[in-house]
Amino acid sequence: MAGDAGATRRRLLDAAAAEFAEHGIAGARVDRIAAAAKSNKAQIYHYFTNKDGLFDAVMSDLAQDTLREAPIDPANLAEYAGRLFDRFTDDPVKERLAKWYRLEGAGYAAVEVVVAGTRDKIAAIAKAQDEGLVTTRFTPVELLALVVHLSALWGSTTPEMAGQAAGIPRERRRQVVVDAVAAVLAD
Repeated sequence: MAGDAGATRRRLLDAAAAEFAEHGIAGARVDRIAAAAKSNKAQIYHYFTNKDGLFDAVMSDLAQDTLREAPIDPANLAEYAGRLFDRFTDDPVKERLAKWYRLEGAGYAAVEVVVAGTRDKIAAIAKAQDEGLVTTRFTPVELLALVVHLSALWGSTTPEMAGQAAGIPRERRRQVVVDAVAAVLAD
């Protein structure tokens, strides 16, 4: 029975990720999530309390997955940016979730995994700066912001720019991200 509960919870999270990626937090509908997961709304409220709790669980899942699959290496922030680029380019649902979180997330409770992960990354960069491994031209917060946002460069362009960049191969776009972060790090 525990396996069934775990499978139901997983289906709800997967369906919610797709729904939130498509419609954002405000536009997502619990009834569509339940139907896509072949479950019911009562299960959503049982596992997650409400839609906001479900969104928090989806974002926690995404953050844990990203921390595991693309860990920060403060001594090689350029390649870290490349790994972040890979994560979001290879899975458009993850990229869209991250965009919606940036757009609408300020009105919701902070996702603890994201808060802790950000704090740990800033501390790792500060330590690398103290050890002379990373430029001190930027504060750790500034440097992390630059790395994260440069990694999302190609997914954050206007439709007009995306049209112009459509012919740029994926590996070249990745290399531009890595090279841009390396340039930021150069003293």
